[in-house]
Amino acid sequence: MSLLEIKELTHTWGDVRLYKNAEFTLNKGEHIGIVGPNGAGKSTLIKICMGEVVPDAGQVLWQSGVSVGWLDQYADIDQRLTLEAFLKSAFAELYQTEKEMMRLYEQASGEDAAERIKRAAACQERLESHDFYSVDTRIAQVAGGLGLSELGMERLIGKMSGGQRAKAILGKLLLEKPDVLLLDEPTNFLDQEHISWLAEYLAGFPGAFLAVSHDFAFLERIAGRICDIDNERLTKYYGSYSEFLKKKAMLREDYVRQYAAQQREIKKTQEFIRKNIAGRKSRMAKGRRKQLERMDKMEALSGKEIRPSFRFPPLPLTNTEHLCVKRLAVGYHYPILSGISFSVTGGQKVAVTGFNGIGKTTLLKTLTGALPAMKGEFRFSEQVVTGCFAQEPASFASGRTPIEIVGDACPDRSVKEVRRLLARCGISEKHAAQPVGTLSGGEQARVRLCLMTLVSCNFLILDEPTNHLDALAKEALKEALQEFPGTVLLVSHEEEFYKGWVQKVIHLETCQKGTE
Repeated sequence: MSLLEIKELTHTWGDVRLYKNAEFTLNKGEHIGIVGPNGAGKSTLIKICMGEVVPDAGQVLWQSGVSVGWLDQYADIDQRLTLEAFLKSAFAELYQTEKEMMRLYEQASGEDAAERIKRAAACQERLESHDFYSVDTRIAQVAGGLGLSELGMERLIGKMSGGQRAKAILGKLLLEKPDVLLLDEPTNFLDQEHISWLAEYLAGFPGAFLAVSHDFAFLERIAGRICDIDNERLTKYYGSYSEFLKKKAMLREDYVRQYAAQQREIKKTQEFIRKNIAGRKSRMAKGRRKQLERMDKMEALSGKEIRPSFRFPPLPLTNTEHLCVKRLAVGYHYPILSGISFSVTGGQKVAVTGFNGIGKTTLLKTLTGALPAMKGEFRFSEQVVTGCFAQEPASFASGRTPIEIVGDACPDRSVKEVRRLLARCGISEKHAAQPVGTLSGGEQARVRLCLMTLVSCNFLILDEPTNHLDALAKEALKEALQEFPGTVLLVSHEEEFYKGWVQKVIHLETCQKGTE
């Protein structure tokens, strides 16, 4: 029996049907990447598997006794725990077993001594079988691989940023080693070095996993199967991500040919019935009509995925210095980065890198005025007008629609024009009219990018804009940034996204100057 079996799954989210009688199985040891366009239902599928979302119809059957670990990046955890204590909680049962063993040994006297020693030995055997005495080494390996050790193992969870907390949650999950991992965008808060470590770890993971990711280079390294969510179906492809792309293209072409042939046959039969239903060949026409009614008709494939088109309207600029940063210190209650110095000239495309948690987002928040500088200074040229994309934006009112949100930003435009703006940015007519809280992370990101296309600027500041975008949206955004004649300051953990078009990389190091 498979570890997970999904039968006749049907579910609607908002006004969009995600799956219709979909089928899927996860077998022991399978490493499966989940792909599909923004809004296809990838994250929803993970939540359905965990019971967080109840489907409209169908069954989700887990094999009895299977342990499942879900990467919930926003889980509530005790803010008073240190990072070390939180990671050690992955082995809570083993620590409890050790405590019980010590108690039994200490009380091994009197009439029950032999029985207590026997029970203590059983505890000892369990600890050894679960490799308990290498726990500290395993924690150090995972903490180092994910970049957590740089934060300090005594750092309180409550003092961590959202991205750092997400990494800690991922680290604990990996240490728990359940039979099945359910991972939704596990690379979102990791830099390239730590993504490489995670890819190697998952490739050698002895259990099974389902991983949603828009980082296709990552999927190529970790997945031996692909679950494609498309046209309300879940289709499993065997092989790597690149092999899946080839197979899907071939199967789609074959399906389109078969569908066209069937449509021609249906049209020909309908024409025969129309001409002969009341004539000499009436009996034959009725027979053809019955055959047509019994025919297993192929469904038309939905239109191609919407490829967005972003264009950031520019303002005039010169090639003089647009931004000058001198000995800047940034942080919240205390500096997490100090001595930062760099400059950006007009029209330059610049990427900011550094391990996750070092303070790249904090730096951008300081430059955009969301946080005060703790020391040093920075200065924008007087001609600079910025346009900003934050990694953690203020939430939209979940009940409002993209039409209302964008319409408020440009009240002089008609609803028809607003719909056209949203469509250009990849928001379908149906999604444009449904509450933004029902949209996927990628669709919400497209709405935010749409808002940025409404205001002219000459300096774009973007913090991880690709985190939730699918391949088509990423490519469109890359083209828009390349074509934008103004200045770009970008934080991104995806080297493939900015490689080849940025002119300068500023690498941030702990408590040191940014190095160019």
